[in-house]
Amino acid sequence: MEHFLISLGLPASLVSALKLATLGRLVLAGFLGGCIGLERELKAKPAGLRTTLLICVGAAMFTQLSLQIALLASGVGEGFRADPARLAAQIIPGIGFIGAGAILHGKGRVTGLTTAATLWVVTAIGIAVGAGAYVEAIGTTVMVLGTLLLLARWERIINHRMSHRRYTAAVDPSSEAFERLLERFKHGKLQVKVERVEKAGGHVEVTFRVMGPMDDHDHLMKHMIHDEGVHRFSRT
Repeated sequence: MEHFLISLGLPASLVSALKLATLGRLVLAGFLGGCIGLERELKAKPAGLRTTLLICVGAAMFTQLSLQIALLASGVGEGFRADPARLAAQIIPGIGFIGAGAILHGKGRVTGLTTAATLWVVTAIGIAVGAGAYVEAIGTTVMVLGTLLLLARWERIINHRMSHRRYTAAVDPSSEAFERLLERFKHGKLQVKVERVEKAGGHVEVTFRVMGPMDDHDHLMKHMIHDEGVHRFSRT
């Protein structure tokens, strides 16, 4: 690459400066990706410091290579055309596989969506750095950190006031335990949705999703503990 640029008539000093600019882009991509990865690492998320740093640097490198390959192809001949975004365009589908691996589904819950979305945005930051859009990359990094740090606190406050939980209770079919549970929901500020009712041995297992304040959830659990018609219950 260096000899090719010199053969095009570019001064050796300019070629060296271009090489330093490429290295600087990779360092900047590593720094921005590392800032986001550090926040993920401190929260013990699956995609931590090393993962986000490597993804951001890799995206920047692929973008830079895509631009350089297009520049090389432009000097081959007029009949040969190259798309400078062709290689970089394959980054997004590739990161999709990594993001899909970070999403877990089980017991009616989906986790890892924030981690997958973070990897997707980190990739966009790396592409921006590789394309020379430094202001956009730095601004996006600040926005991502603000979202992960500030909005996470607001989410905890909202979840404390309006928490979503799923309960499974085994009640005696000959008693009025199920009716008493529903009556308990009416007294508080809880909203209940019965998801499943089935017989299990000599009991009836009821699975219901409950949304409401944490204090009302605590009162509900105490009620199920002391209710003789509830043989067992679990929270997921």
